[in-house]
Amino acid sequence: MKYVIGVDLGTSAVKVLLMNVSGEVCKEVSKSYPLIQEKSGYSEQDPNEWVEKTTEALKELVEQFDGDVASIEGISFSGQMHGLVLLDEEFKVQRNAILWNDTRTTEQCQQIYDLVGEERLLEITKNPALEGFTLPKLLWVKQNESEILAKSKVFMLPKDYLRYEMTGAVHMEYSDAAGTLLLDVGSKEWSTELCEVVGINPELCPPLVESHAHVGNITEDFAAKTGLALTTKVFAGGADNACGAIGSGILSEGKTLCSIGTSGVVLSYEERNDRDFGGKVHYFNHGEENAYYTMGVTLAAGYSLSWFKDTFAAEEPFEQLLTGLDEVPVGANGLLFTPYIVGERTPHADAVIRGSFIGMDASHKRIDFARAVIEGITFSLNESIDIFRESGKTIDTIISIGGGAKNETWLQIQADVFNATIVKLKSEQGPAVGAAILAAYGCGWYESLEKCADTFIQQAQTYSPNPENVEKYQQLFKLYKQVYVQTKELNEGLNQFRKH
Repeated sequence: MKYVIGVDLGTSAVKVLLMNVSGEVCKEVSKSYPLIQEKSGYSEQDPNEWVEKTTEALKELVEQFDGDVASIEGISFSGQMHGLVLLDEEFKVQRNAILWNDTRTTEQCQQIYDLVGEERLLEITKNPALEGFTLPKLLWVKQNESEILAKSKVFMLPKDYLRYEMTGAVHMEYSDAAGTLLLDVGSKEWSTELCEVVGINPELCPPLVESHAHVGNITEDFAAKTGLALTTKVFAGGADNACGAIGSGILSEGKTLCSIGTSGVVLSYEERNDRDFGGKVHYFNHGEENAYYTMGVTLAAGYSLSWFKDTFAAEEPFEQLLTGLDEVPVGANGLLFTPYIVGERTPHADAVIRGSFIGMDASHKRIDFARAVIEGITFSLNESIDIFRESGKTIDTIISIGGGAKNETWLQIQADVFNATIVKLKSEQGPAVGAAILAAYGCGWYESLEKCADTFIQQAQTYSPNPENVEKYQQLFKLYKQVYVQTKELNEGLNQFRKH
């Protein structure tokens, strides 16, 4: 039997997954590490922690494995995006990594717009300047810790640094590079124009490779620490969302992923590199060669339901809170909820907007509110799908993962609101499976990523849209979209009375 390992380097923990040639998960080990938050808005991590915890996790996995370690043929990665790791001439870490959820760079985002121009930035990078991206962080270091940037030889992203420590080879792959705001996404090259305009040395940018590229084997030192064989091939890997897409089979036109965690993501496969979404959604290189994906984000998806439960049913399990959900009619008996409880991202990049219940009356029960919350989250995700469809994309099949796939009524609501077939998977491991698929494909087990995904990913159930409900939800969706416009000014007025 042959095996590969998928490593998912997340924000709070690293997960390592051992999978065999049949796509079965044989072993799984997870190790957590802390965030470093020295000031409000700061979010950092020590890159050495990633290496230490991944080494521990792999060692534990190998110790539990009762086969020949040489049969573990390859290893690949999924990683948290955007985080800035700076290395000096000797490839030593210069400072803590500044993470994707660090918000100190608002000023630098504005500087990028002033220097490059909003339109030109979108032409090159296909994304707006947001605090999460890597370029604003580079500018912050240049302006606040100039001695560190002056001594830096290369910048990396989290999983690329981890991979360097395993192989001694420096690379970055396209799906993660697309989130730096320095990549020309269409031509798959670092933008020397952007580097020059913002004053960043282009030599800081590492060599670019494909996600399935074999970038080396593990070093003797790493083999000794983990127990892995020296023959273990190392593949470049991908950004967490790209690997999540691969691990859910989003590998052909028309396929879309709806992932409902704390936040919600709608991610759609894209063959073309020239669509114009005007920066309303993210547009990144896929982990599959010469493919792309577009992505919209709802900031408080699952979080809206957790907030509702914690506020109104703290002692009850979710199952009890949602008992009777299927008996509440479409539209929650005339109650509408907008999930803007921490602001919103797509299609409104608005930090001030807040949520609403509209249409409350004395007849409403708690289960009506629960249904309204679920419908509101789904409407918000549908705004991203709307943007994709308006650009001419076909969206007919949506893989649903995360919290939204745990409740049958919610899966049917998704089918009806999105007007698409919803697919629930037998097993959800997302990005870690995507990383394992990249390793399996890199090892030559399958002739394409899609063939590999067909073996590794199995459908459990499908939900088809109900035409009558689709029509009702289309009417409700029009009302939902009006709520943002009509409450924007009210929320700006209320903002001064909120705790900050």
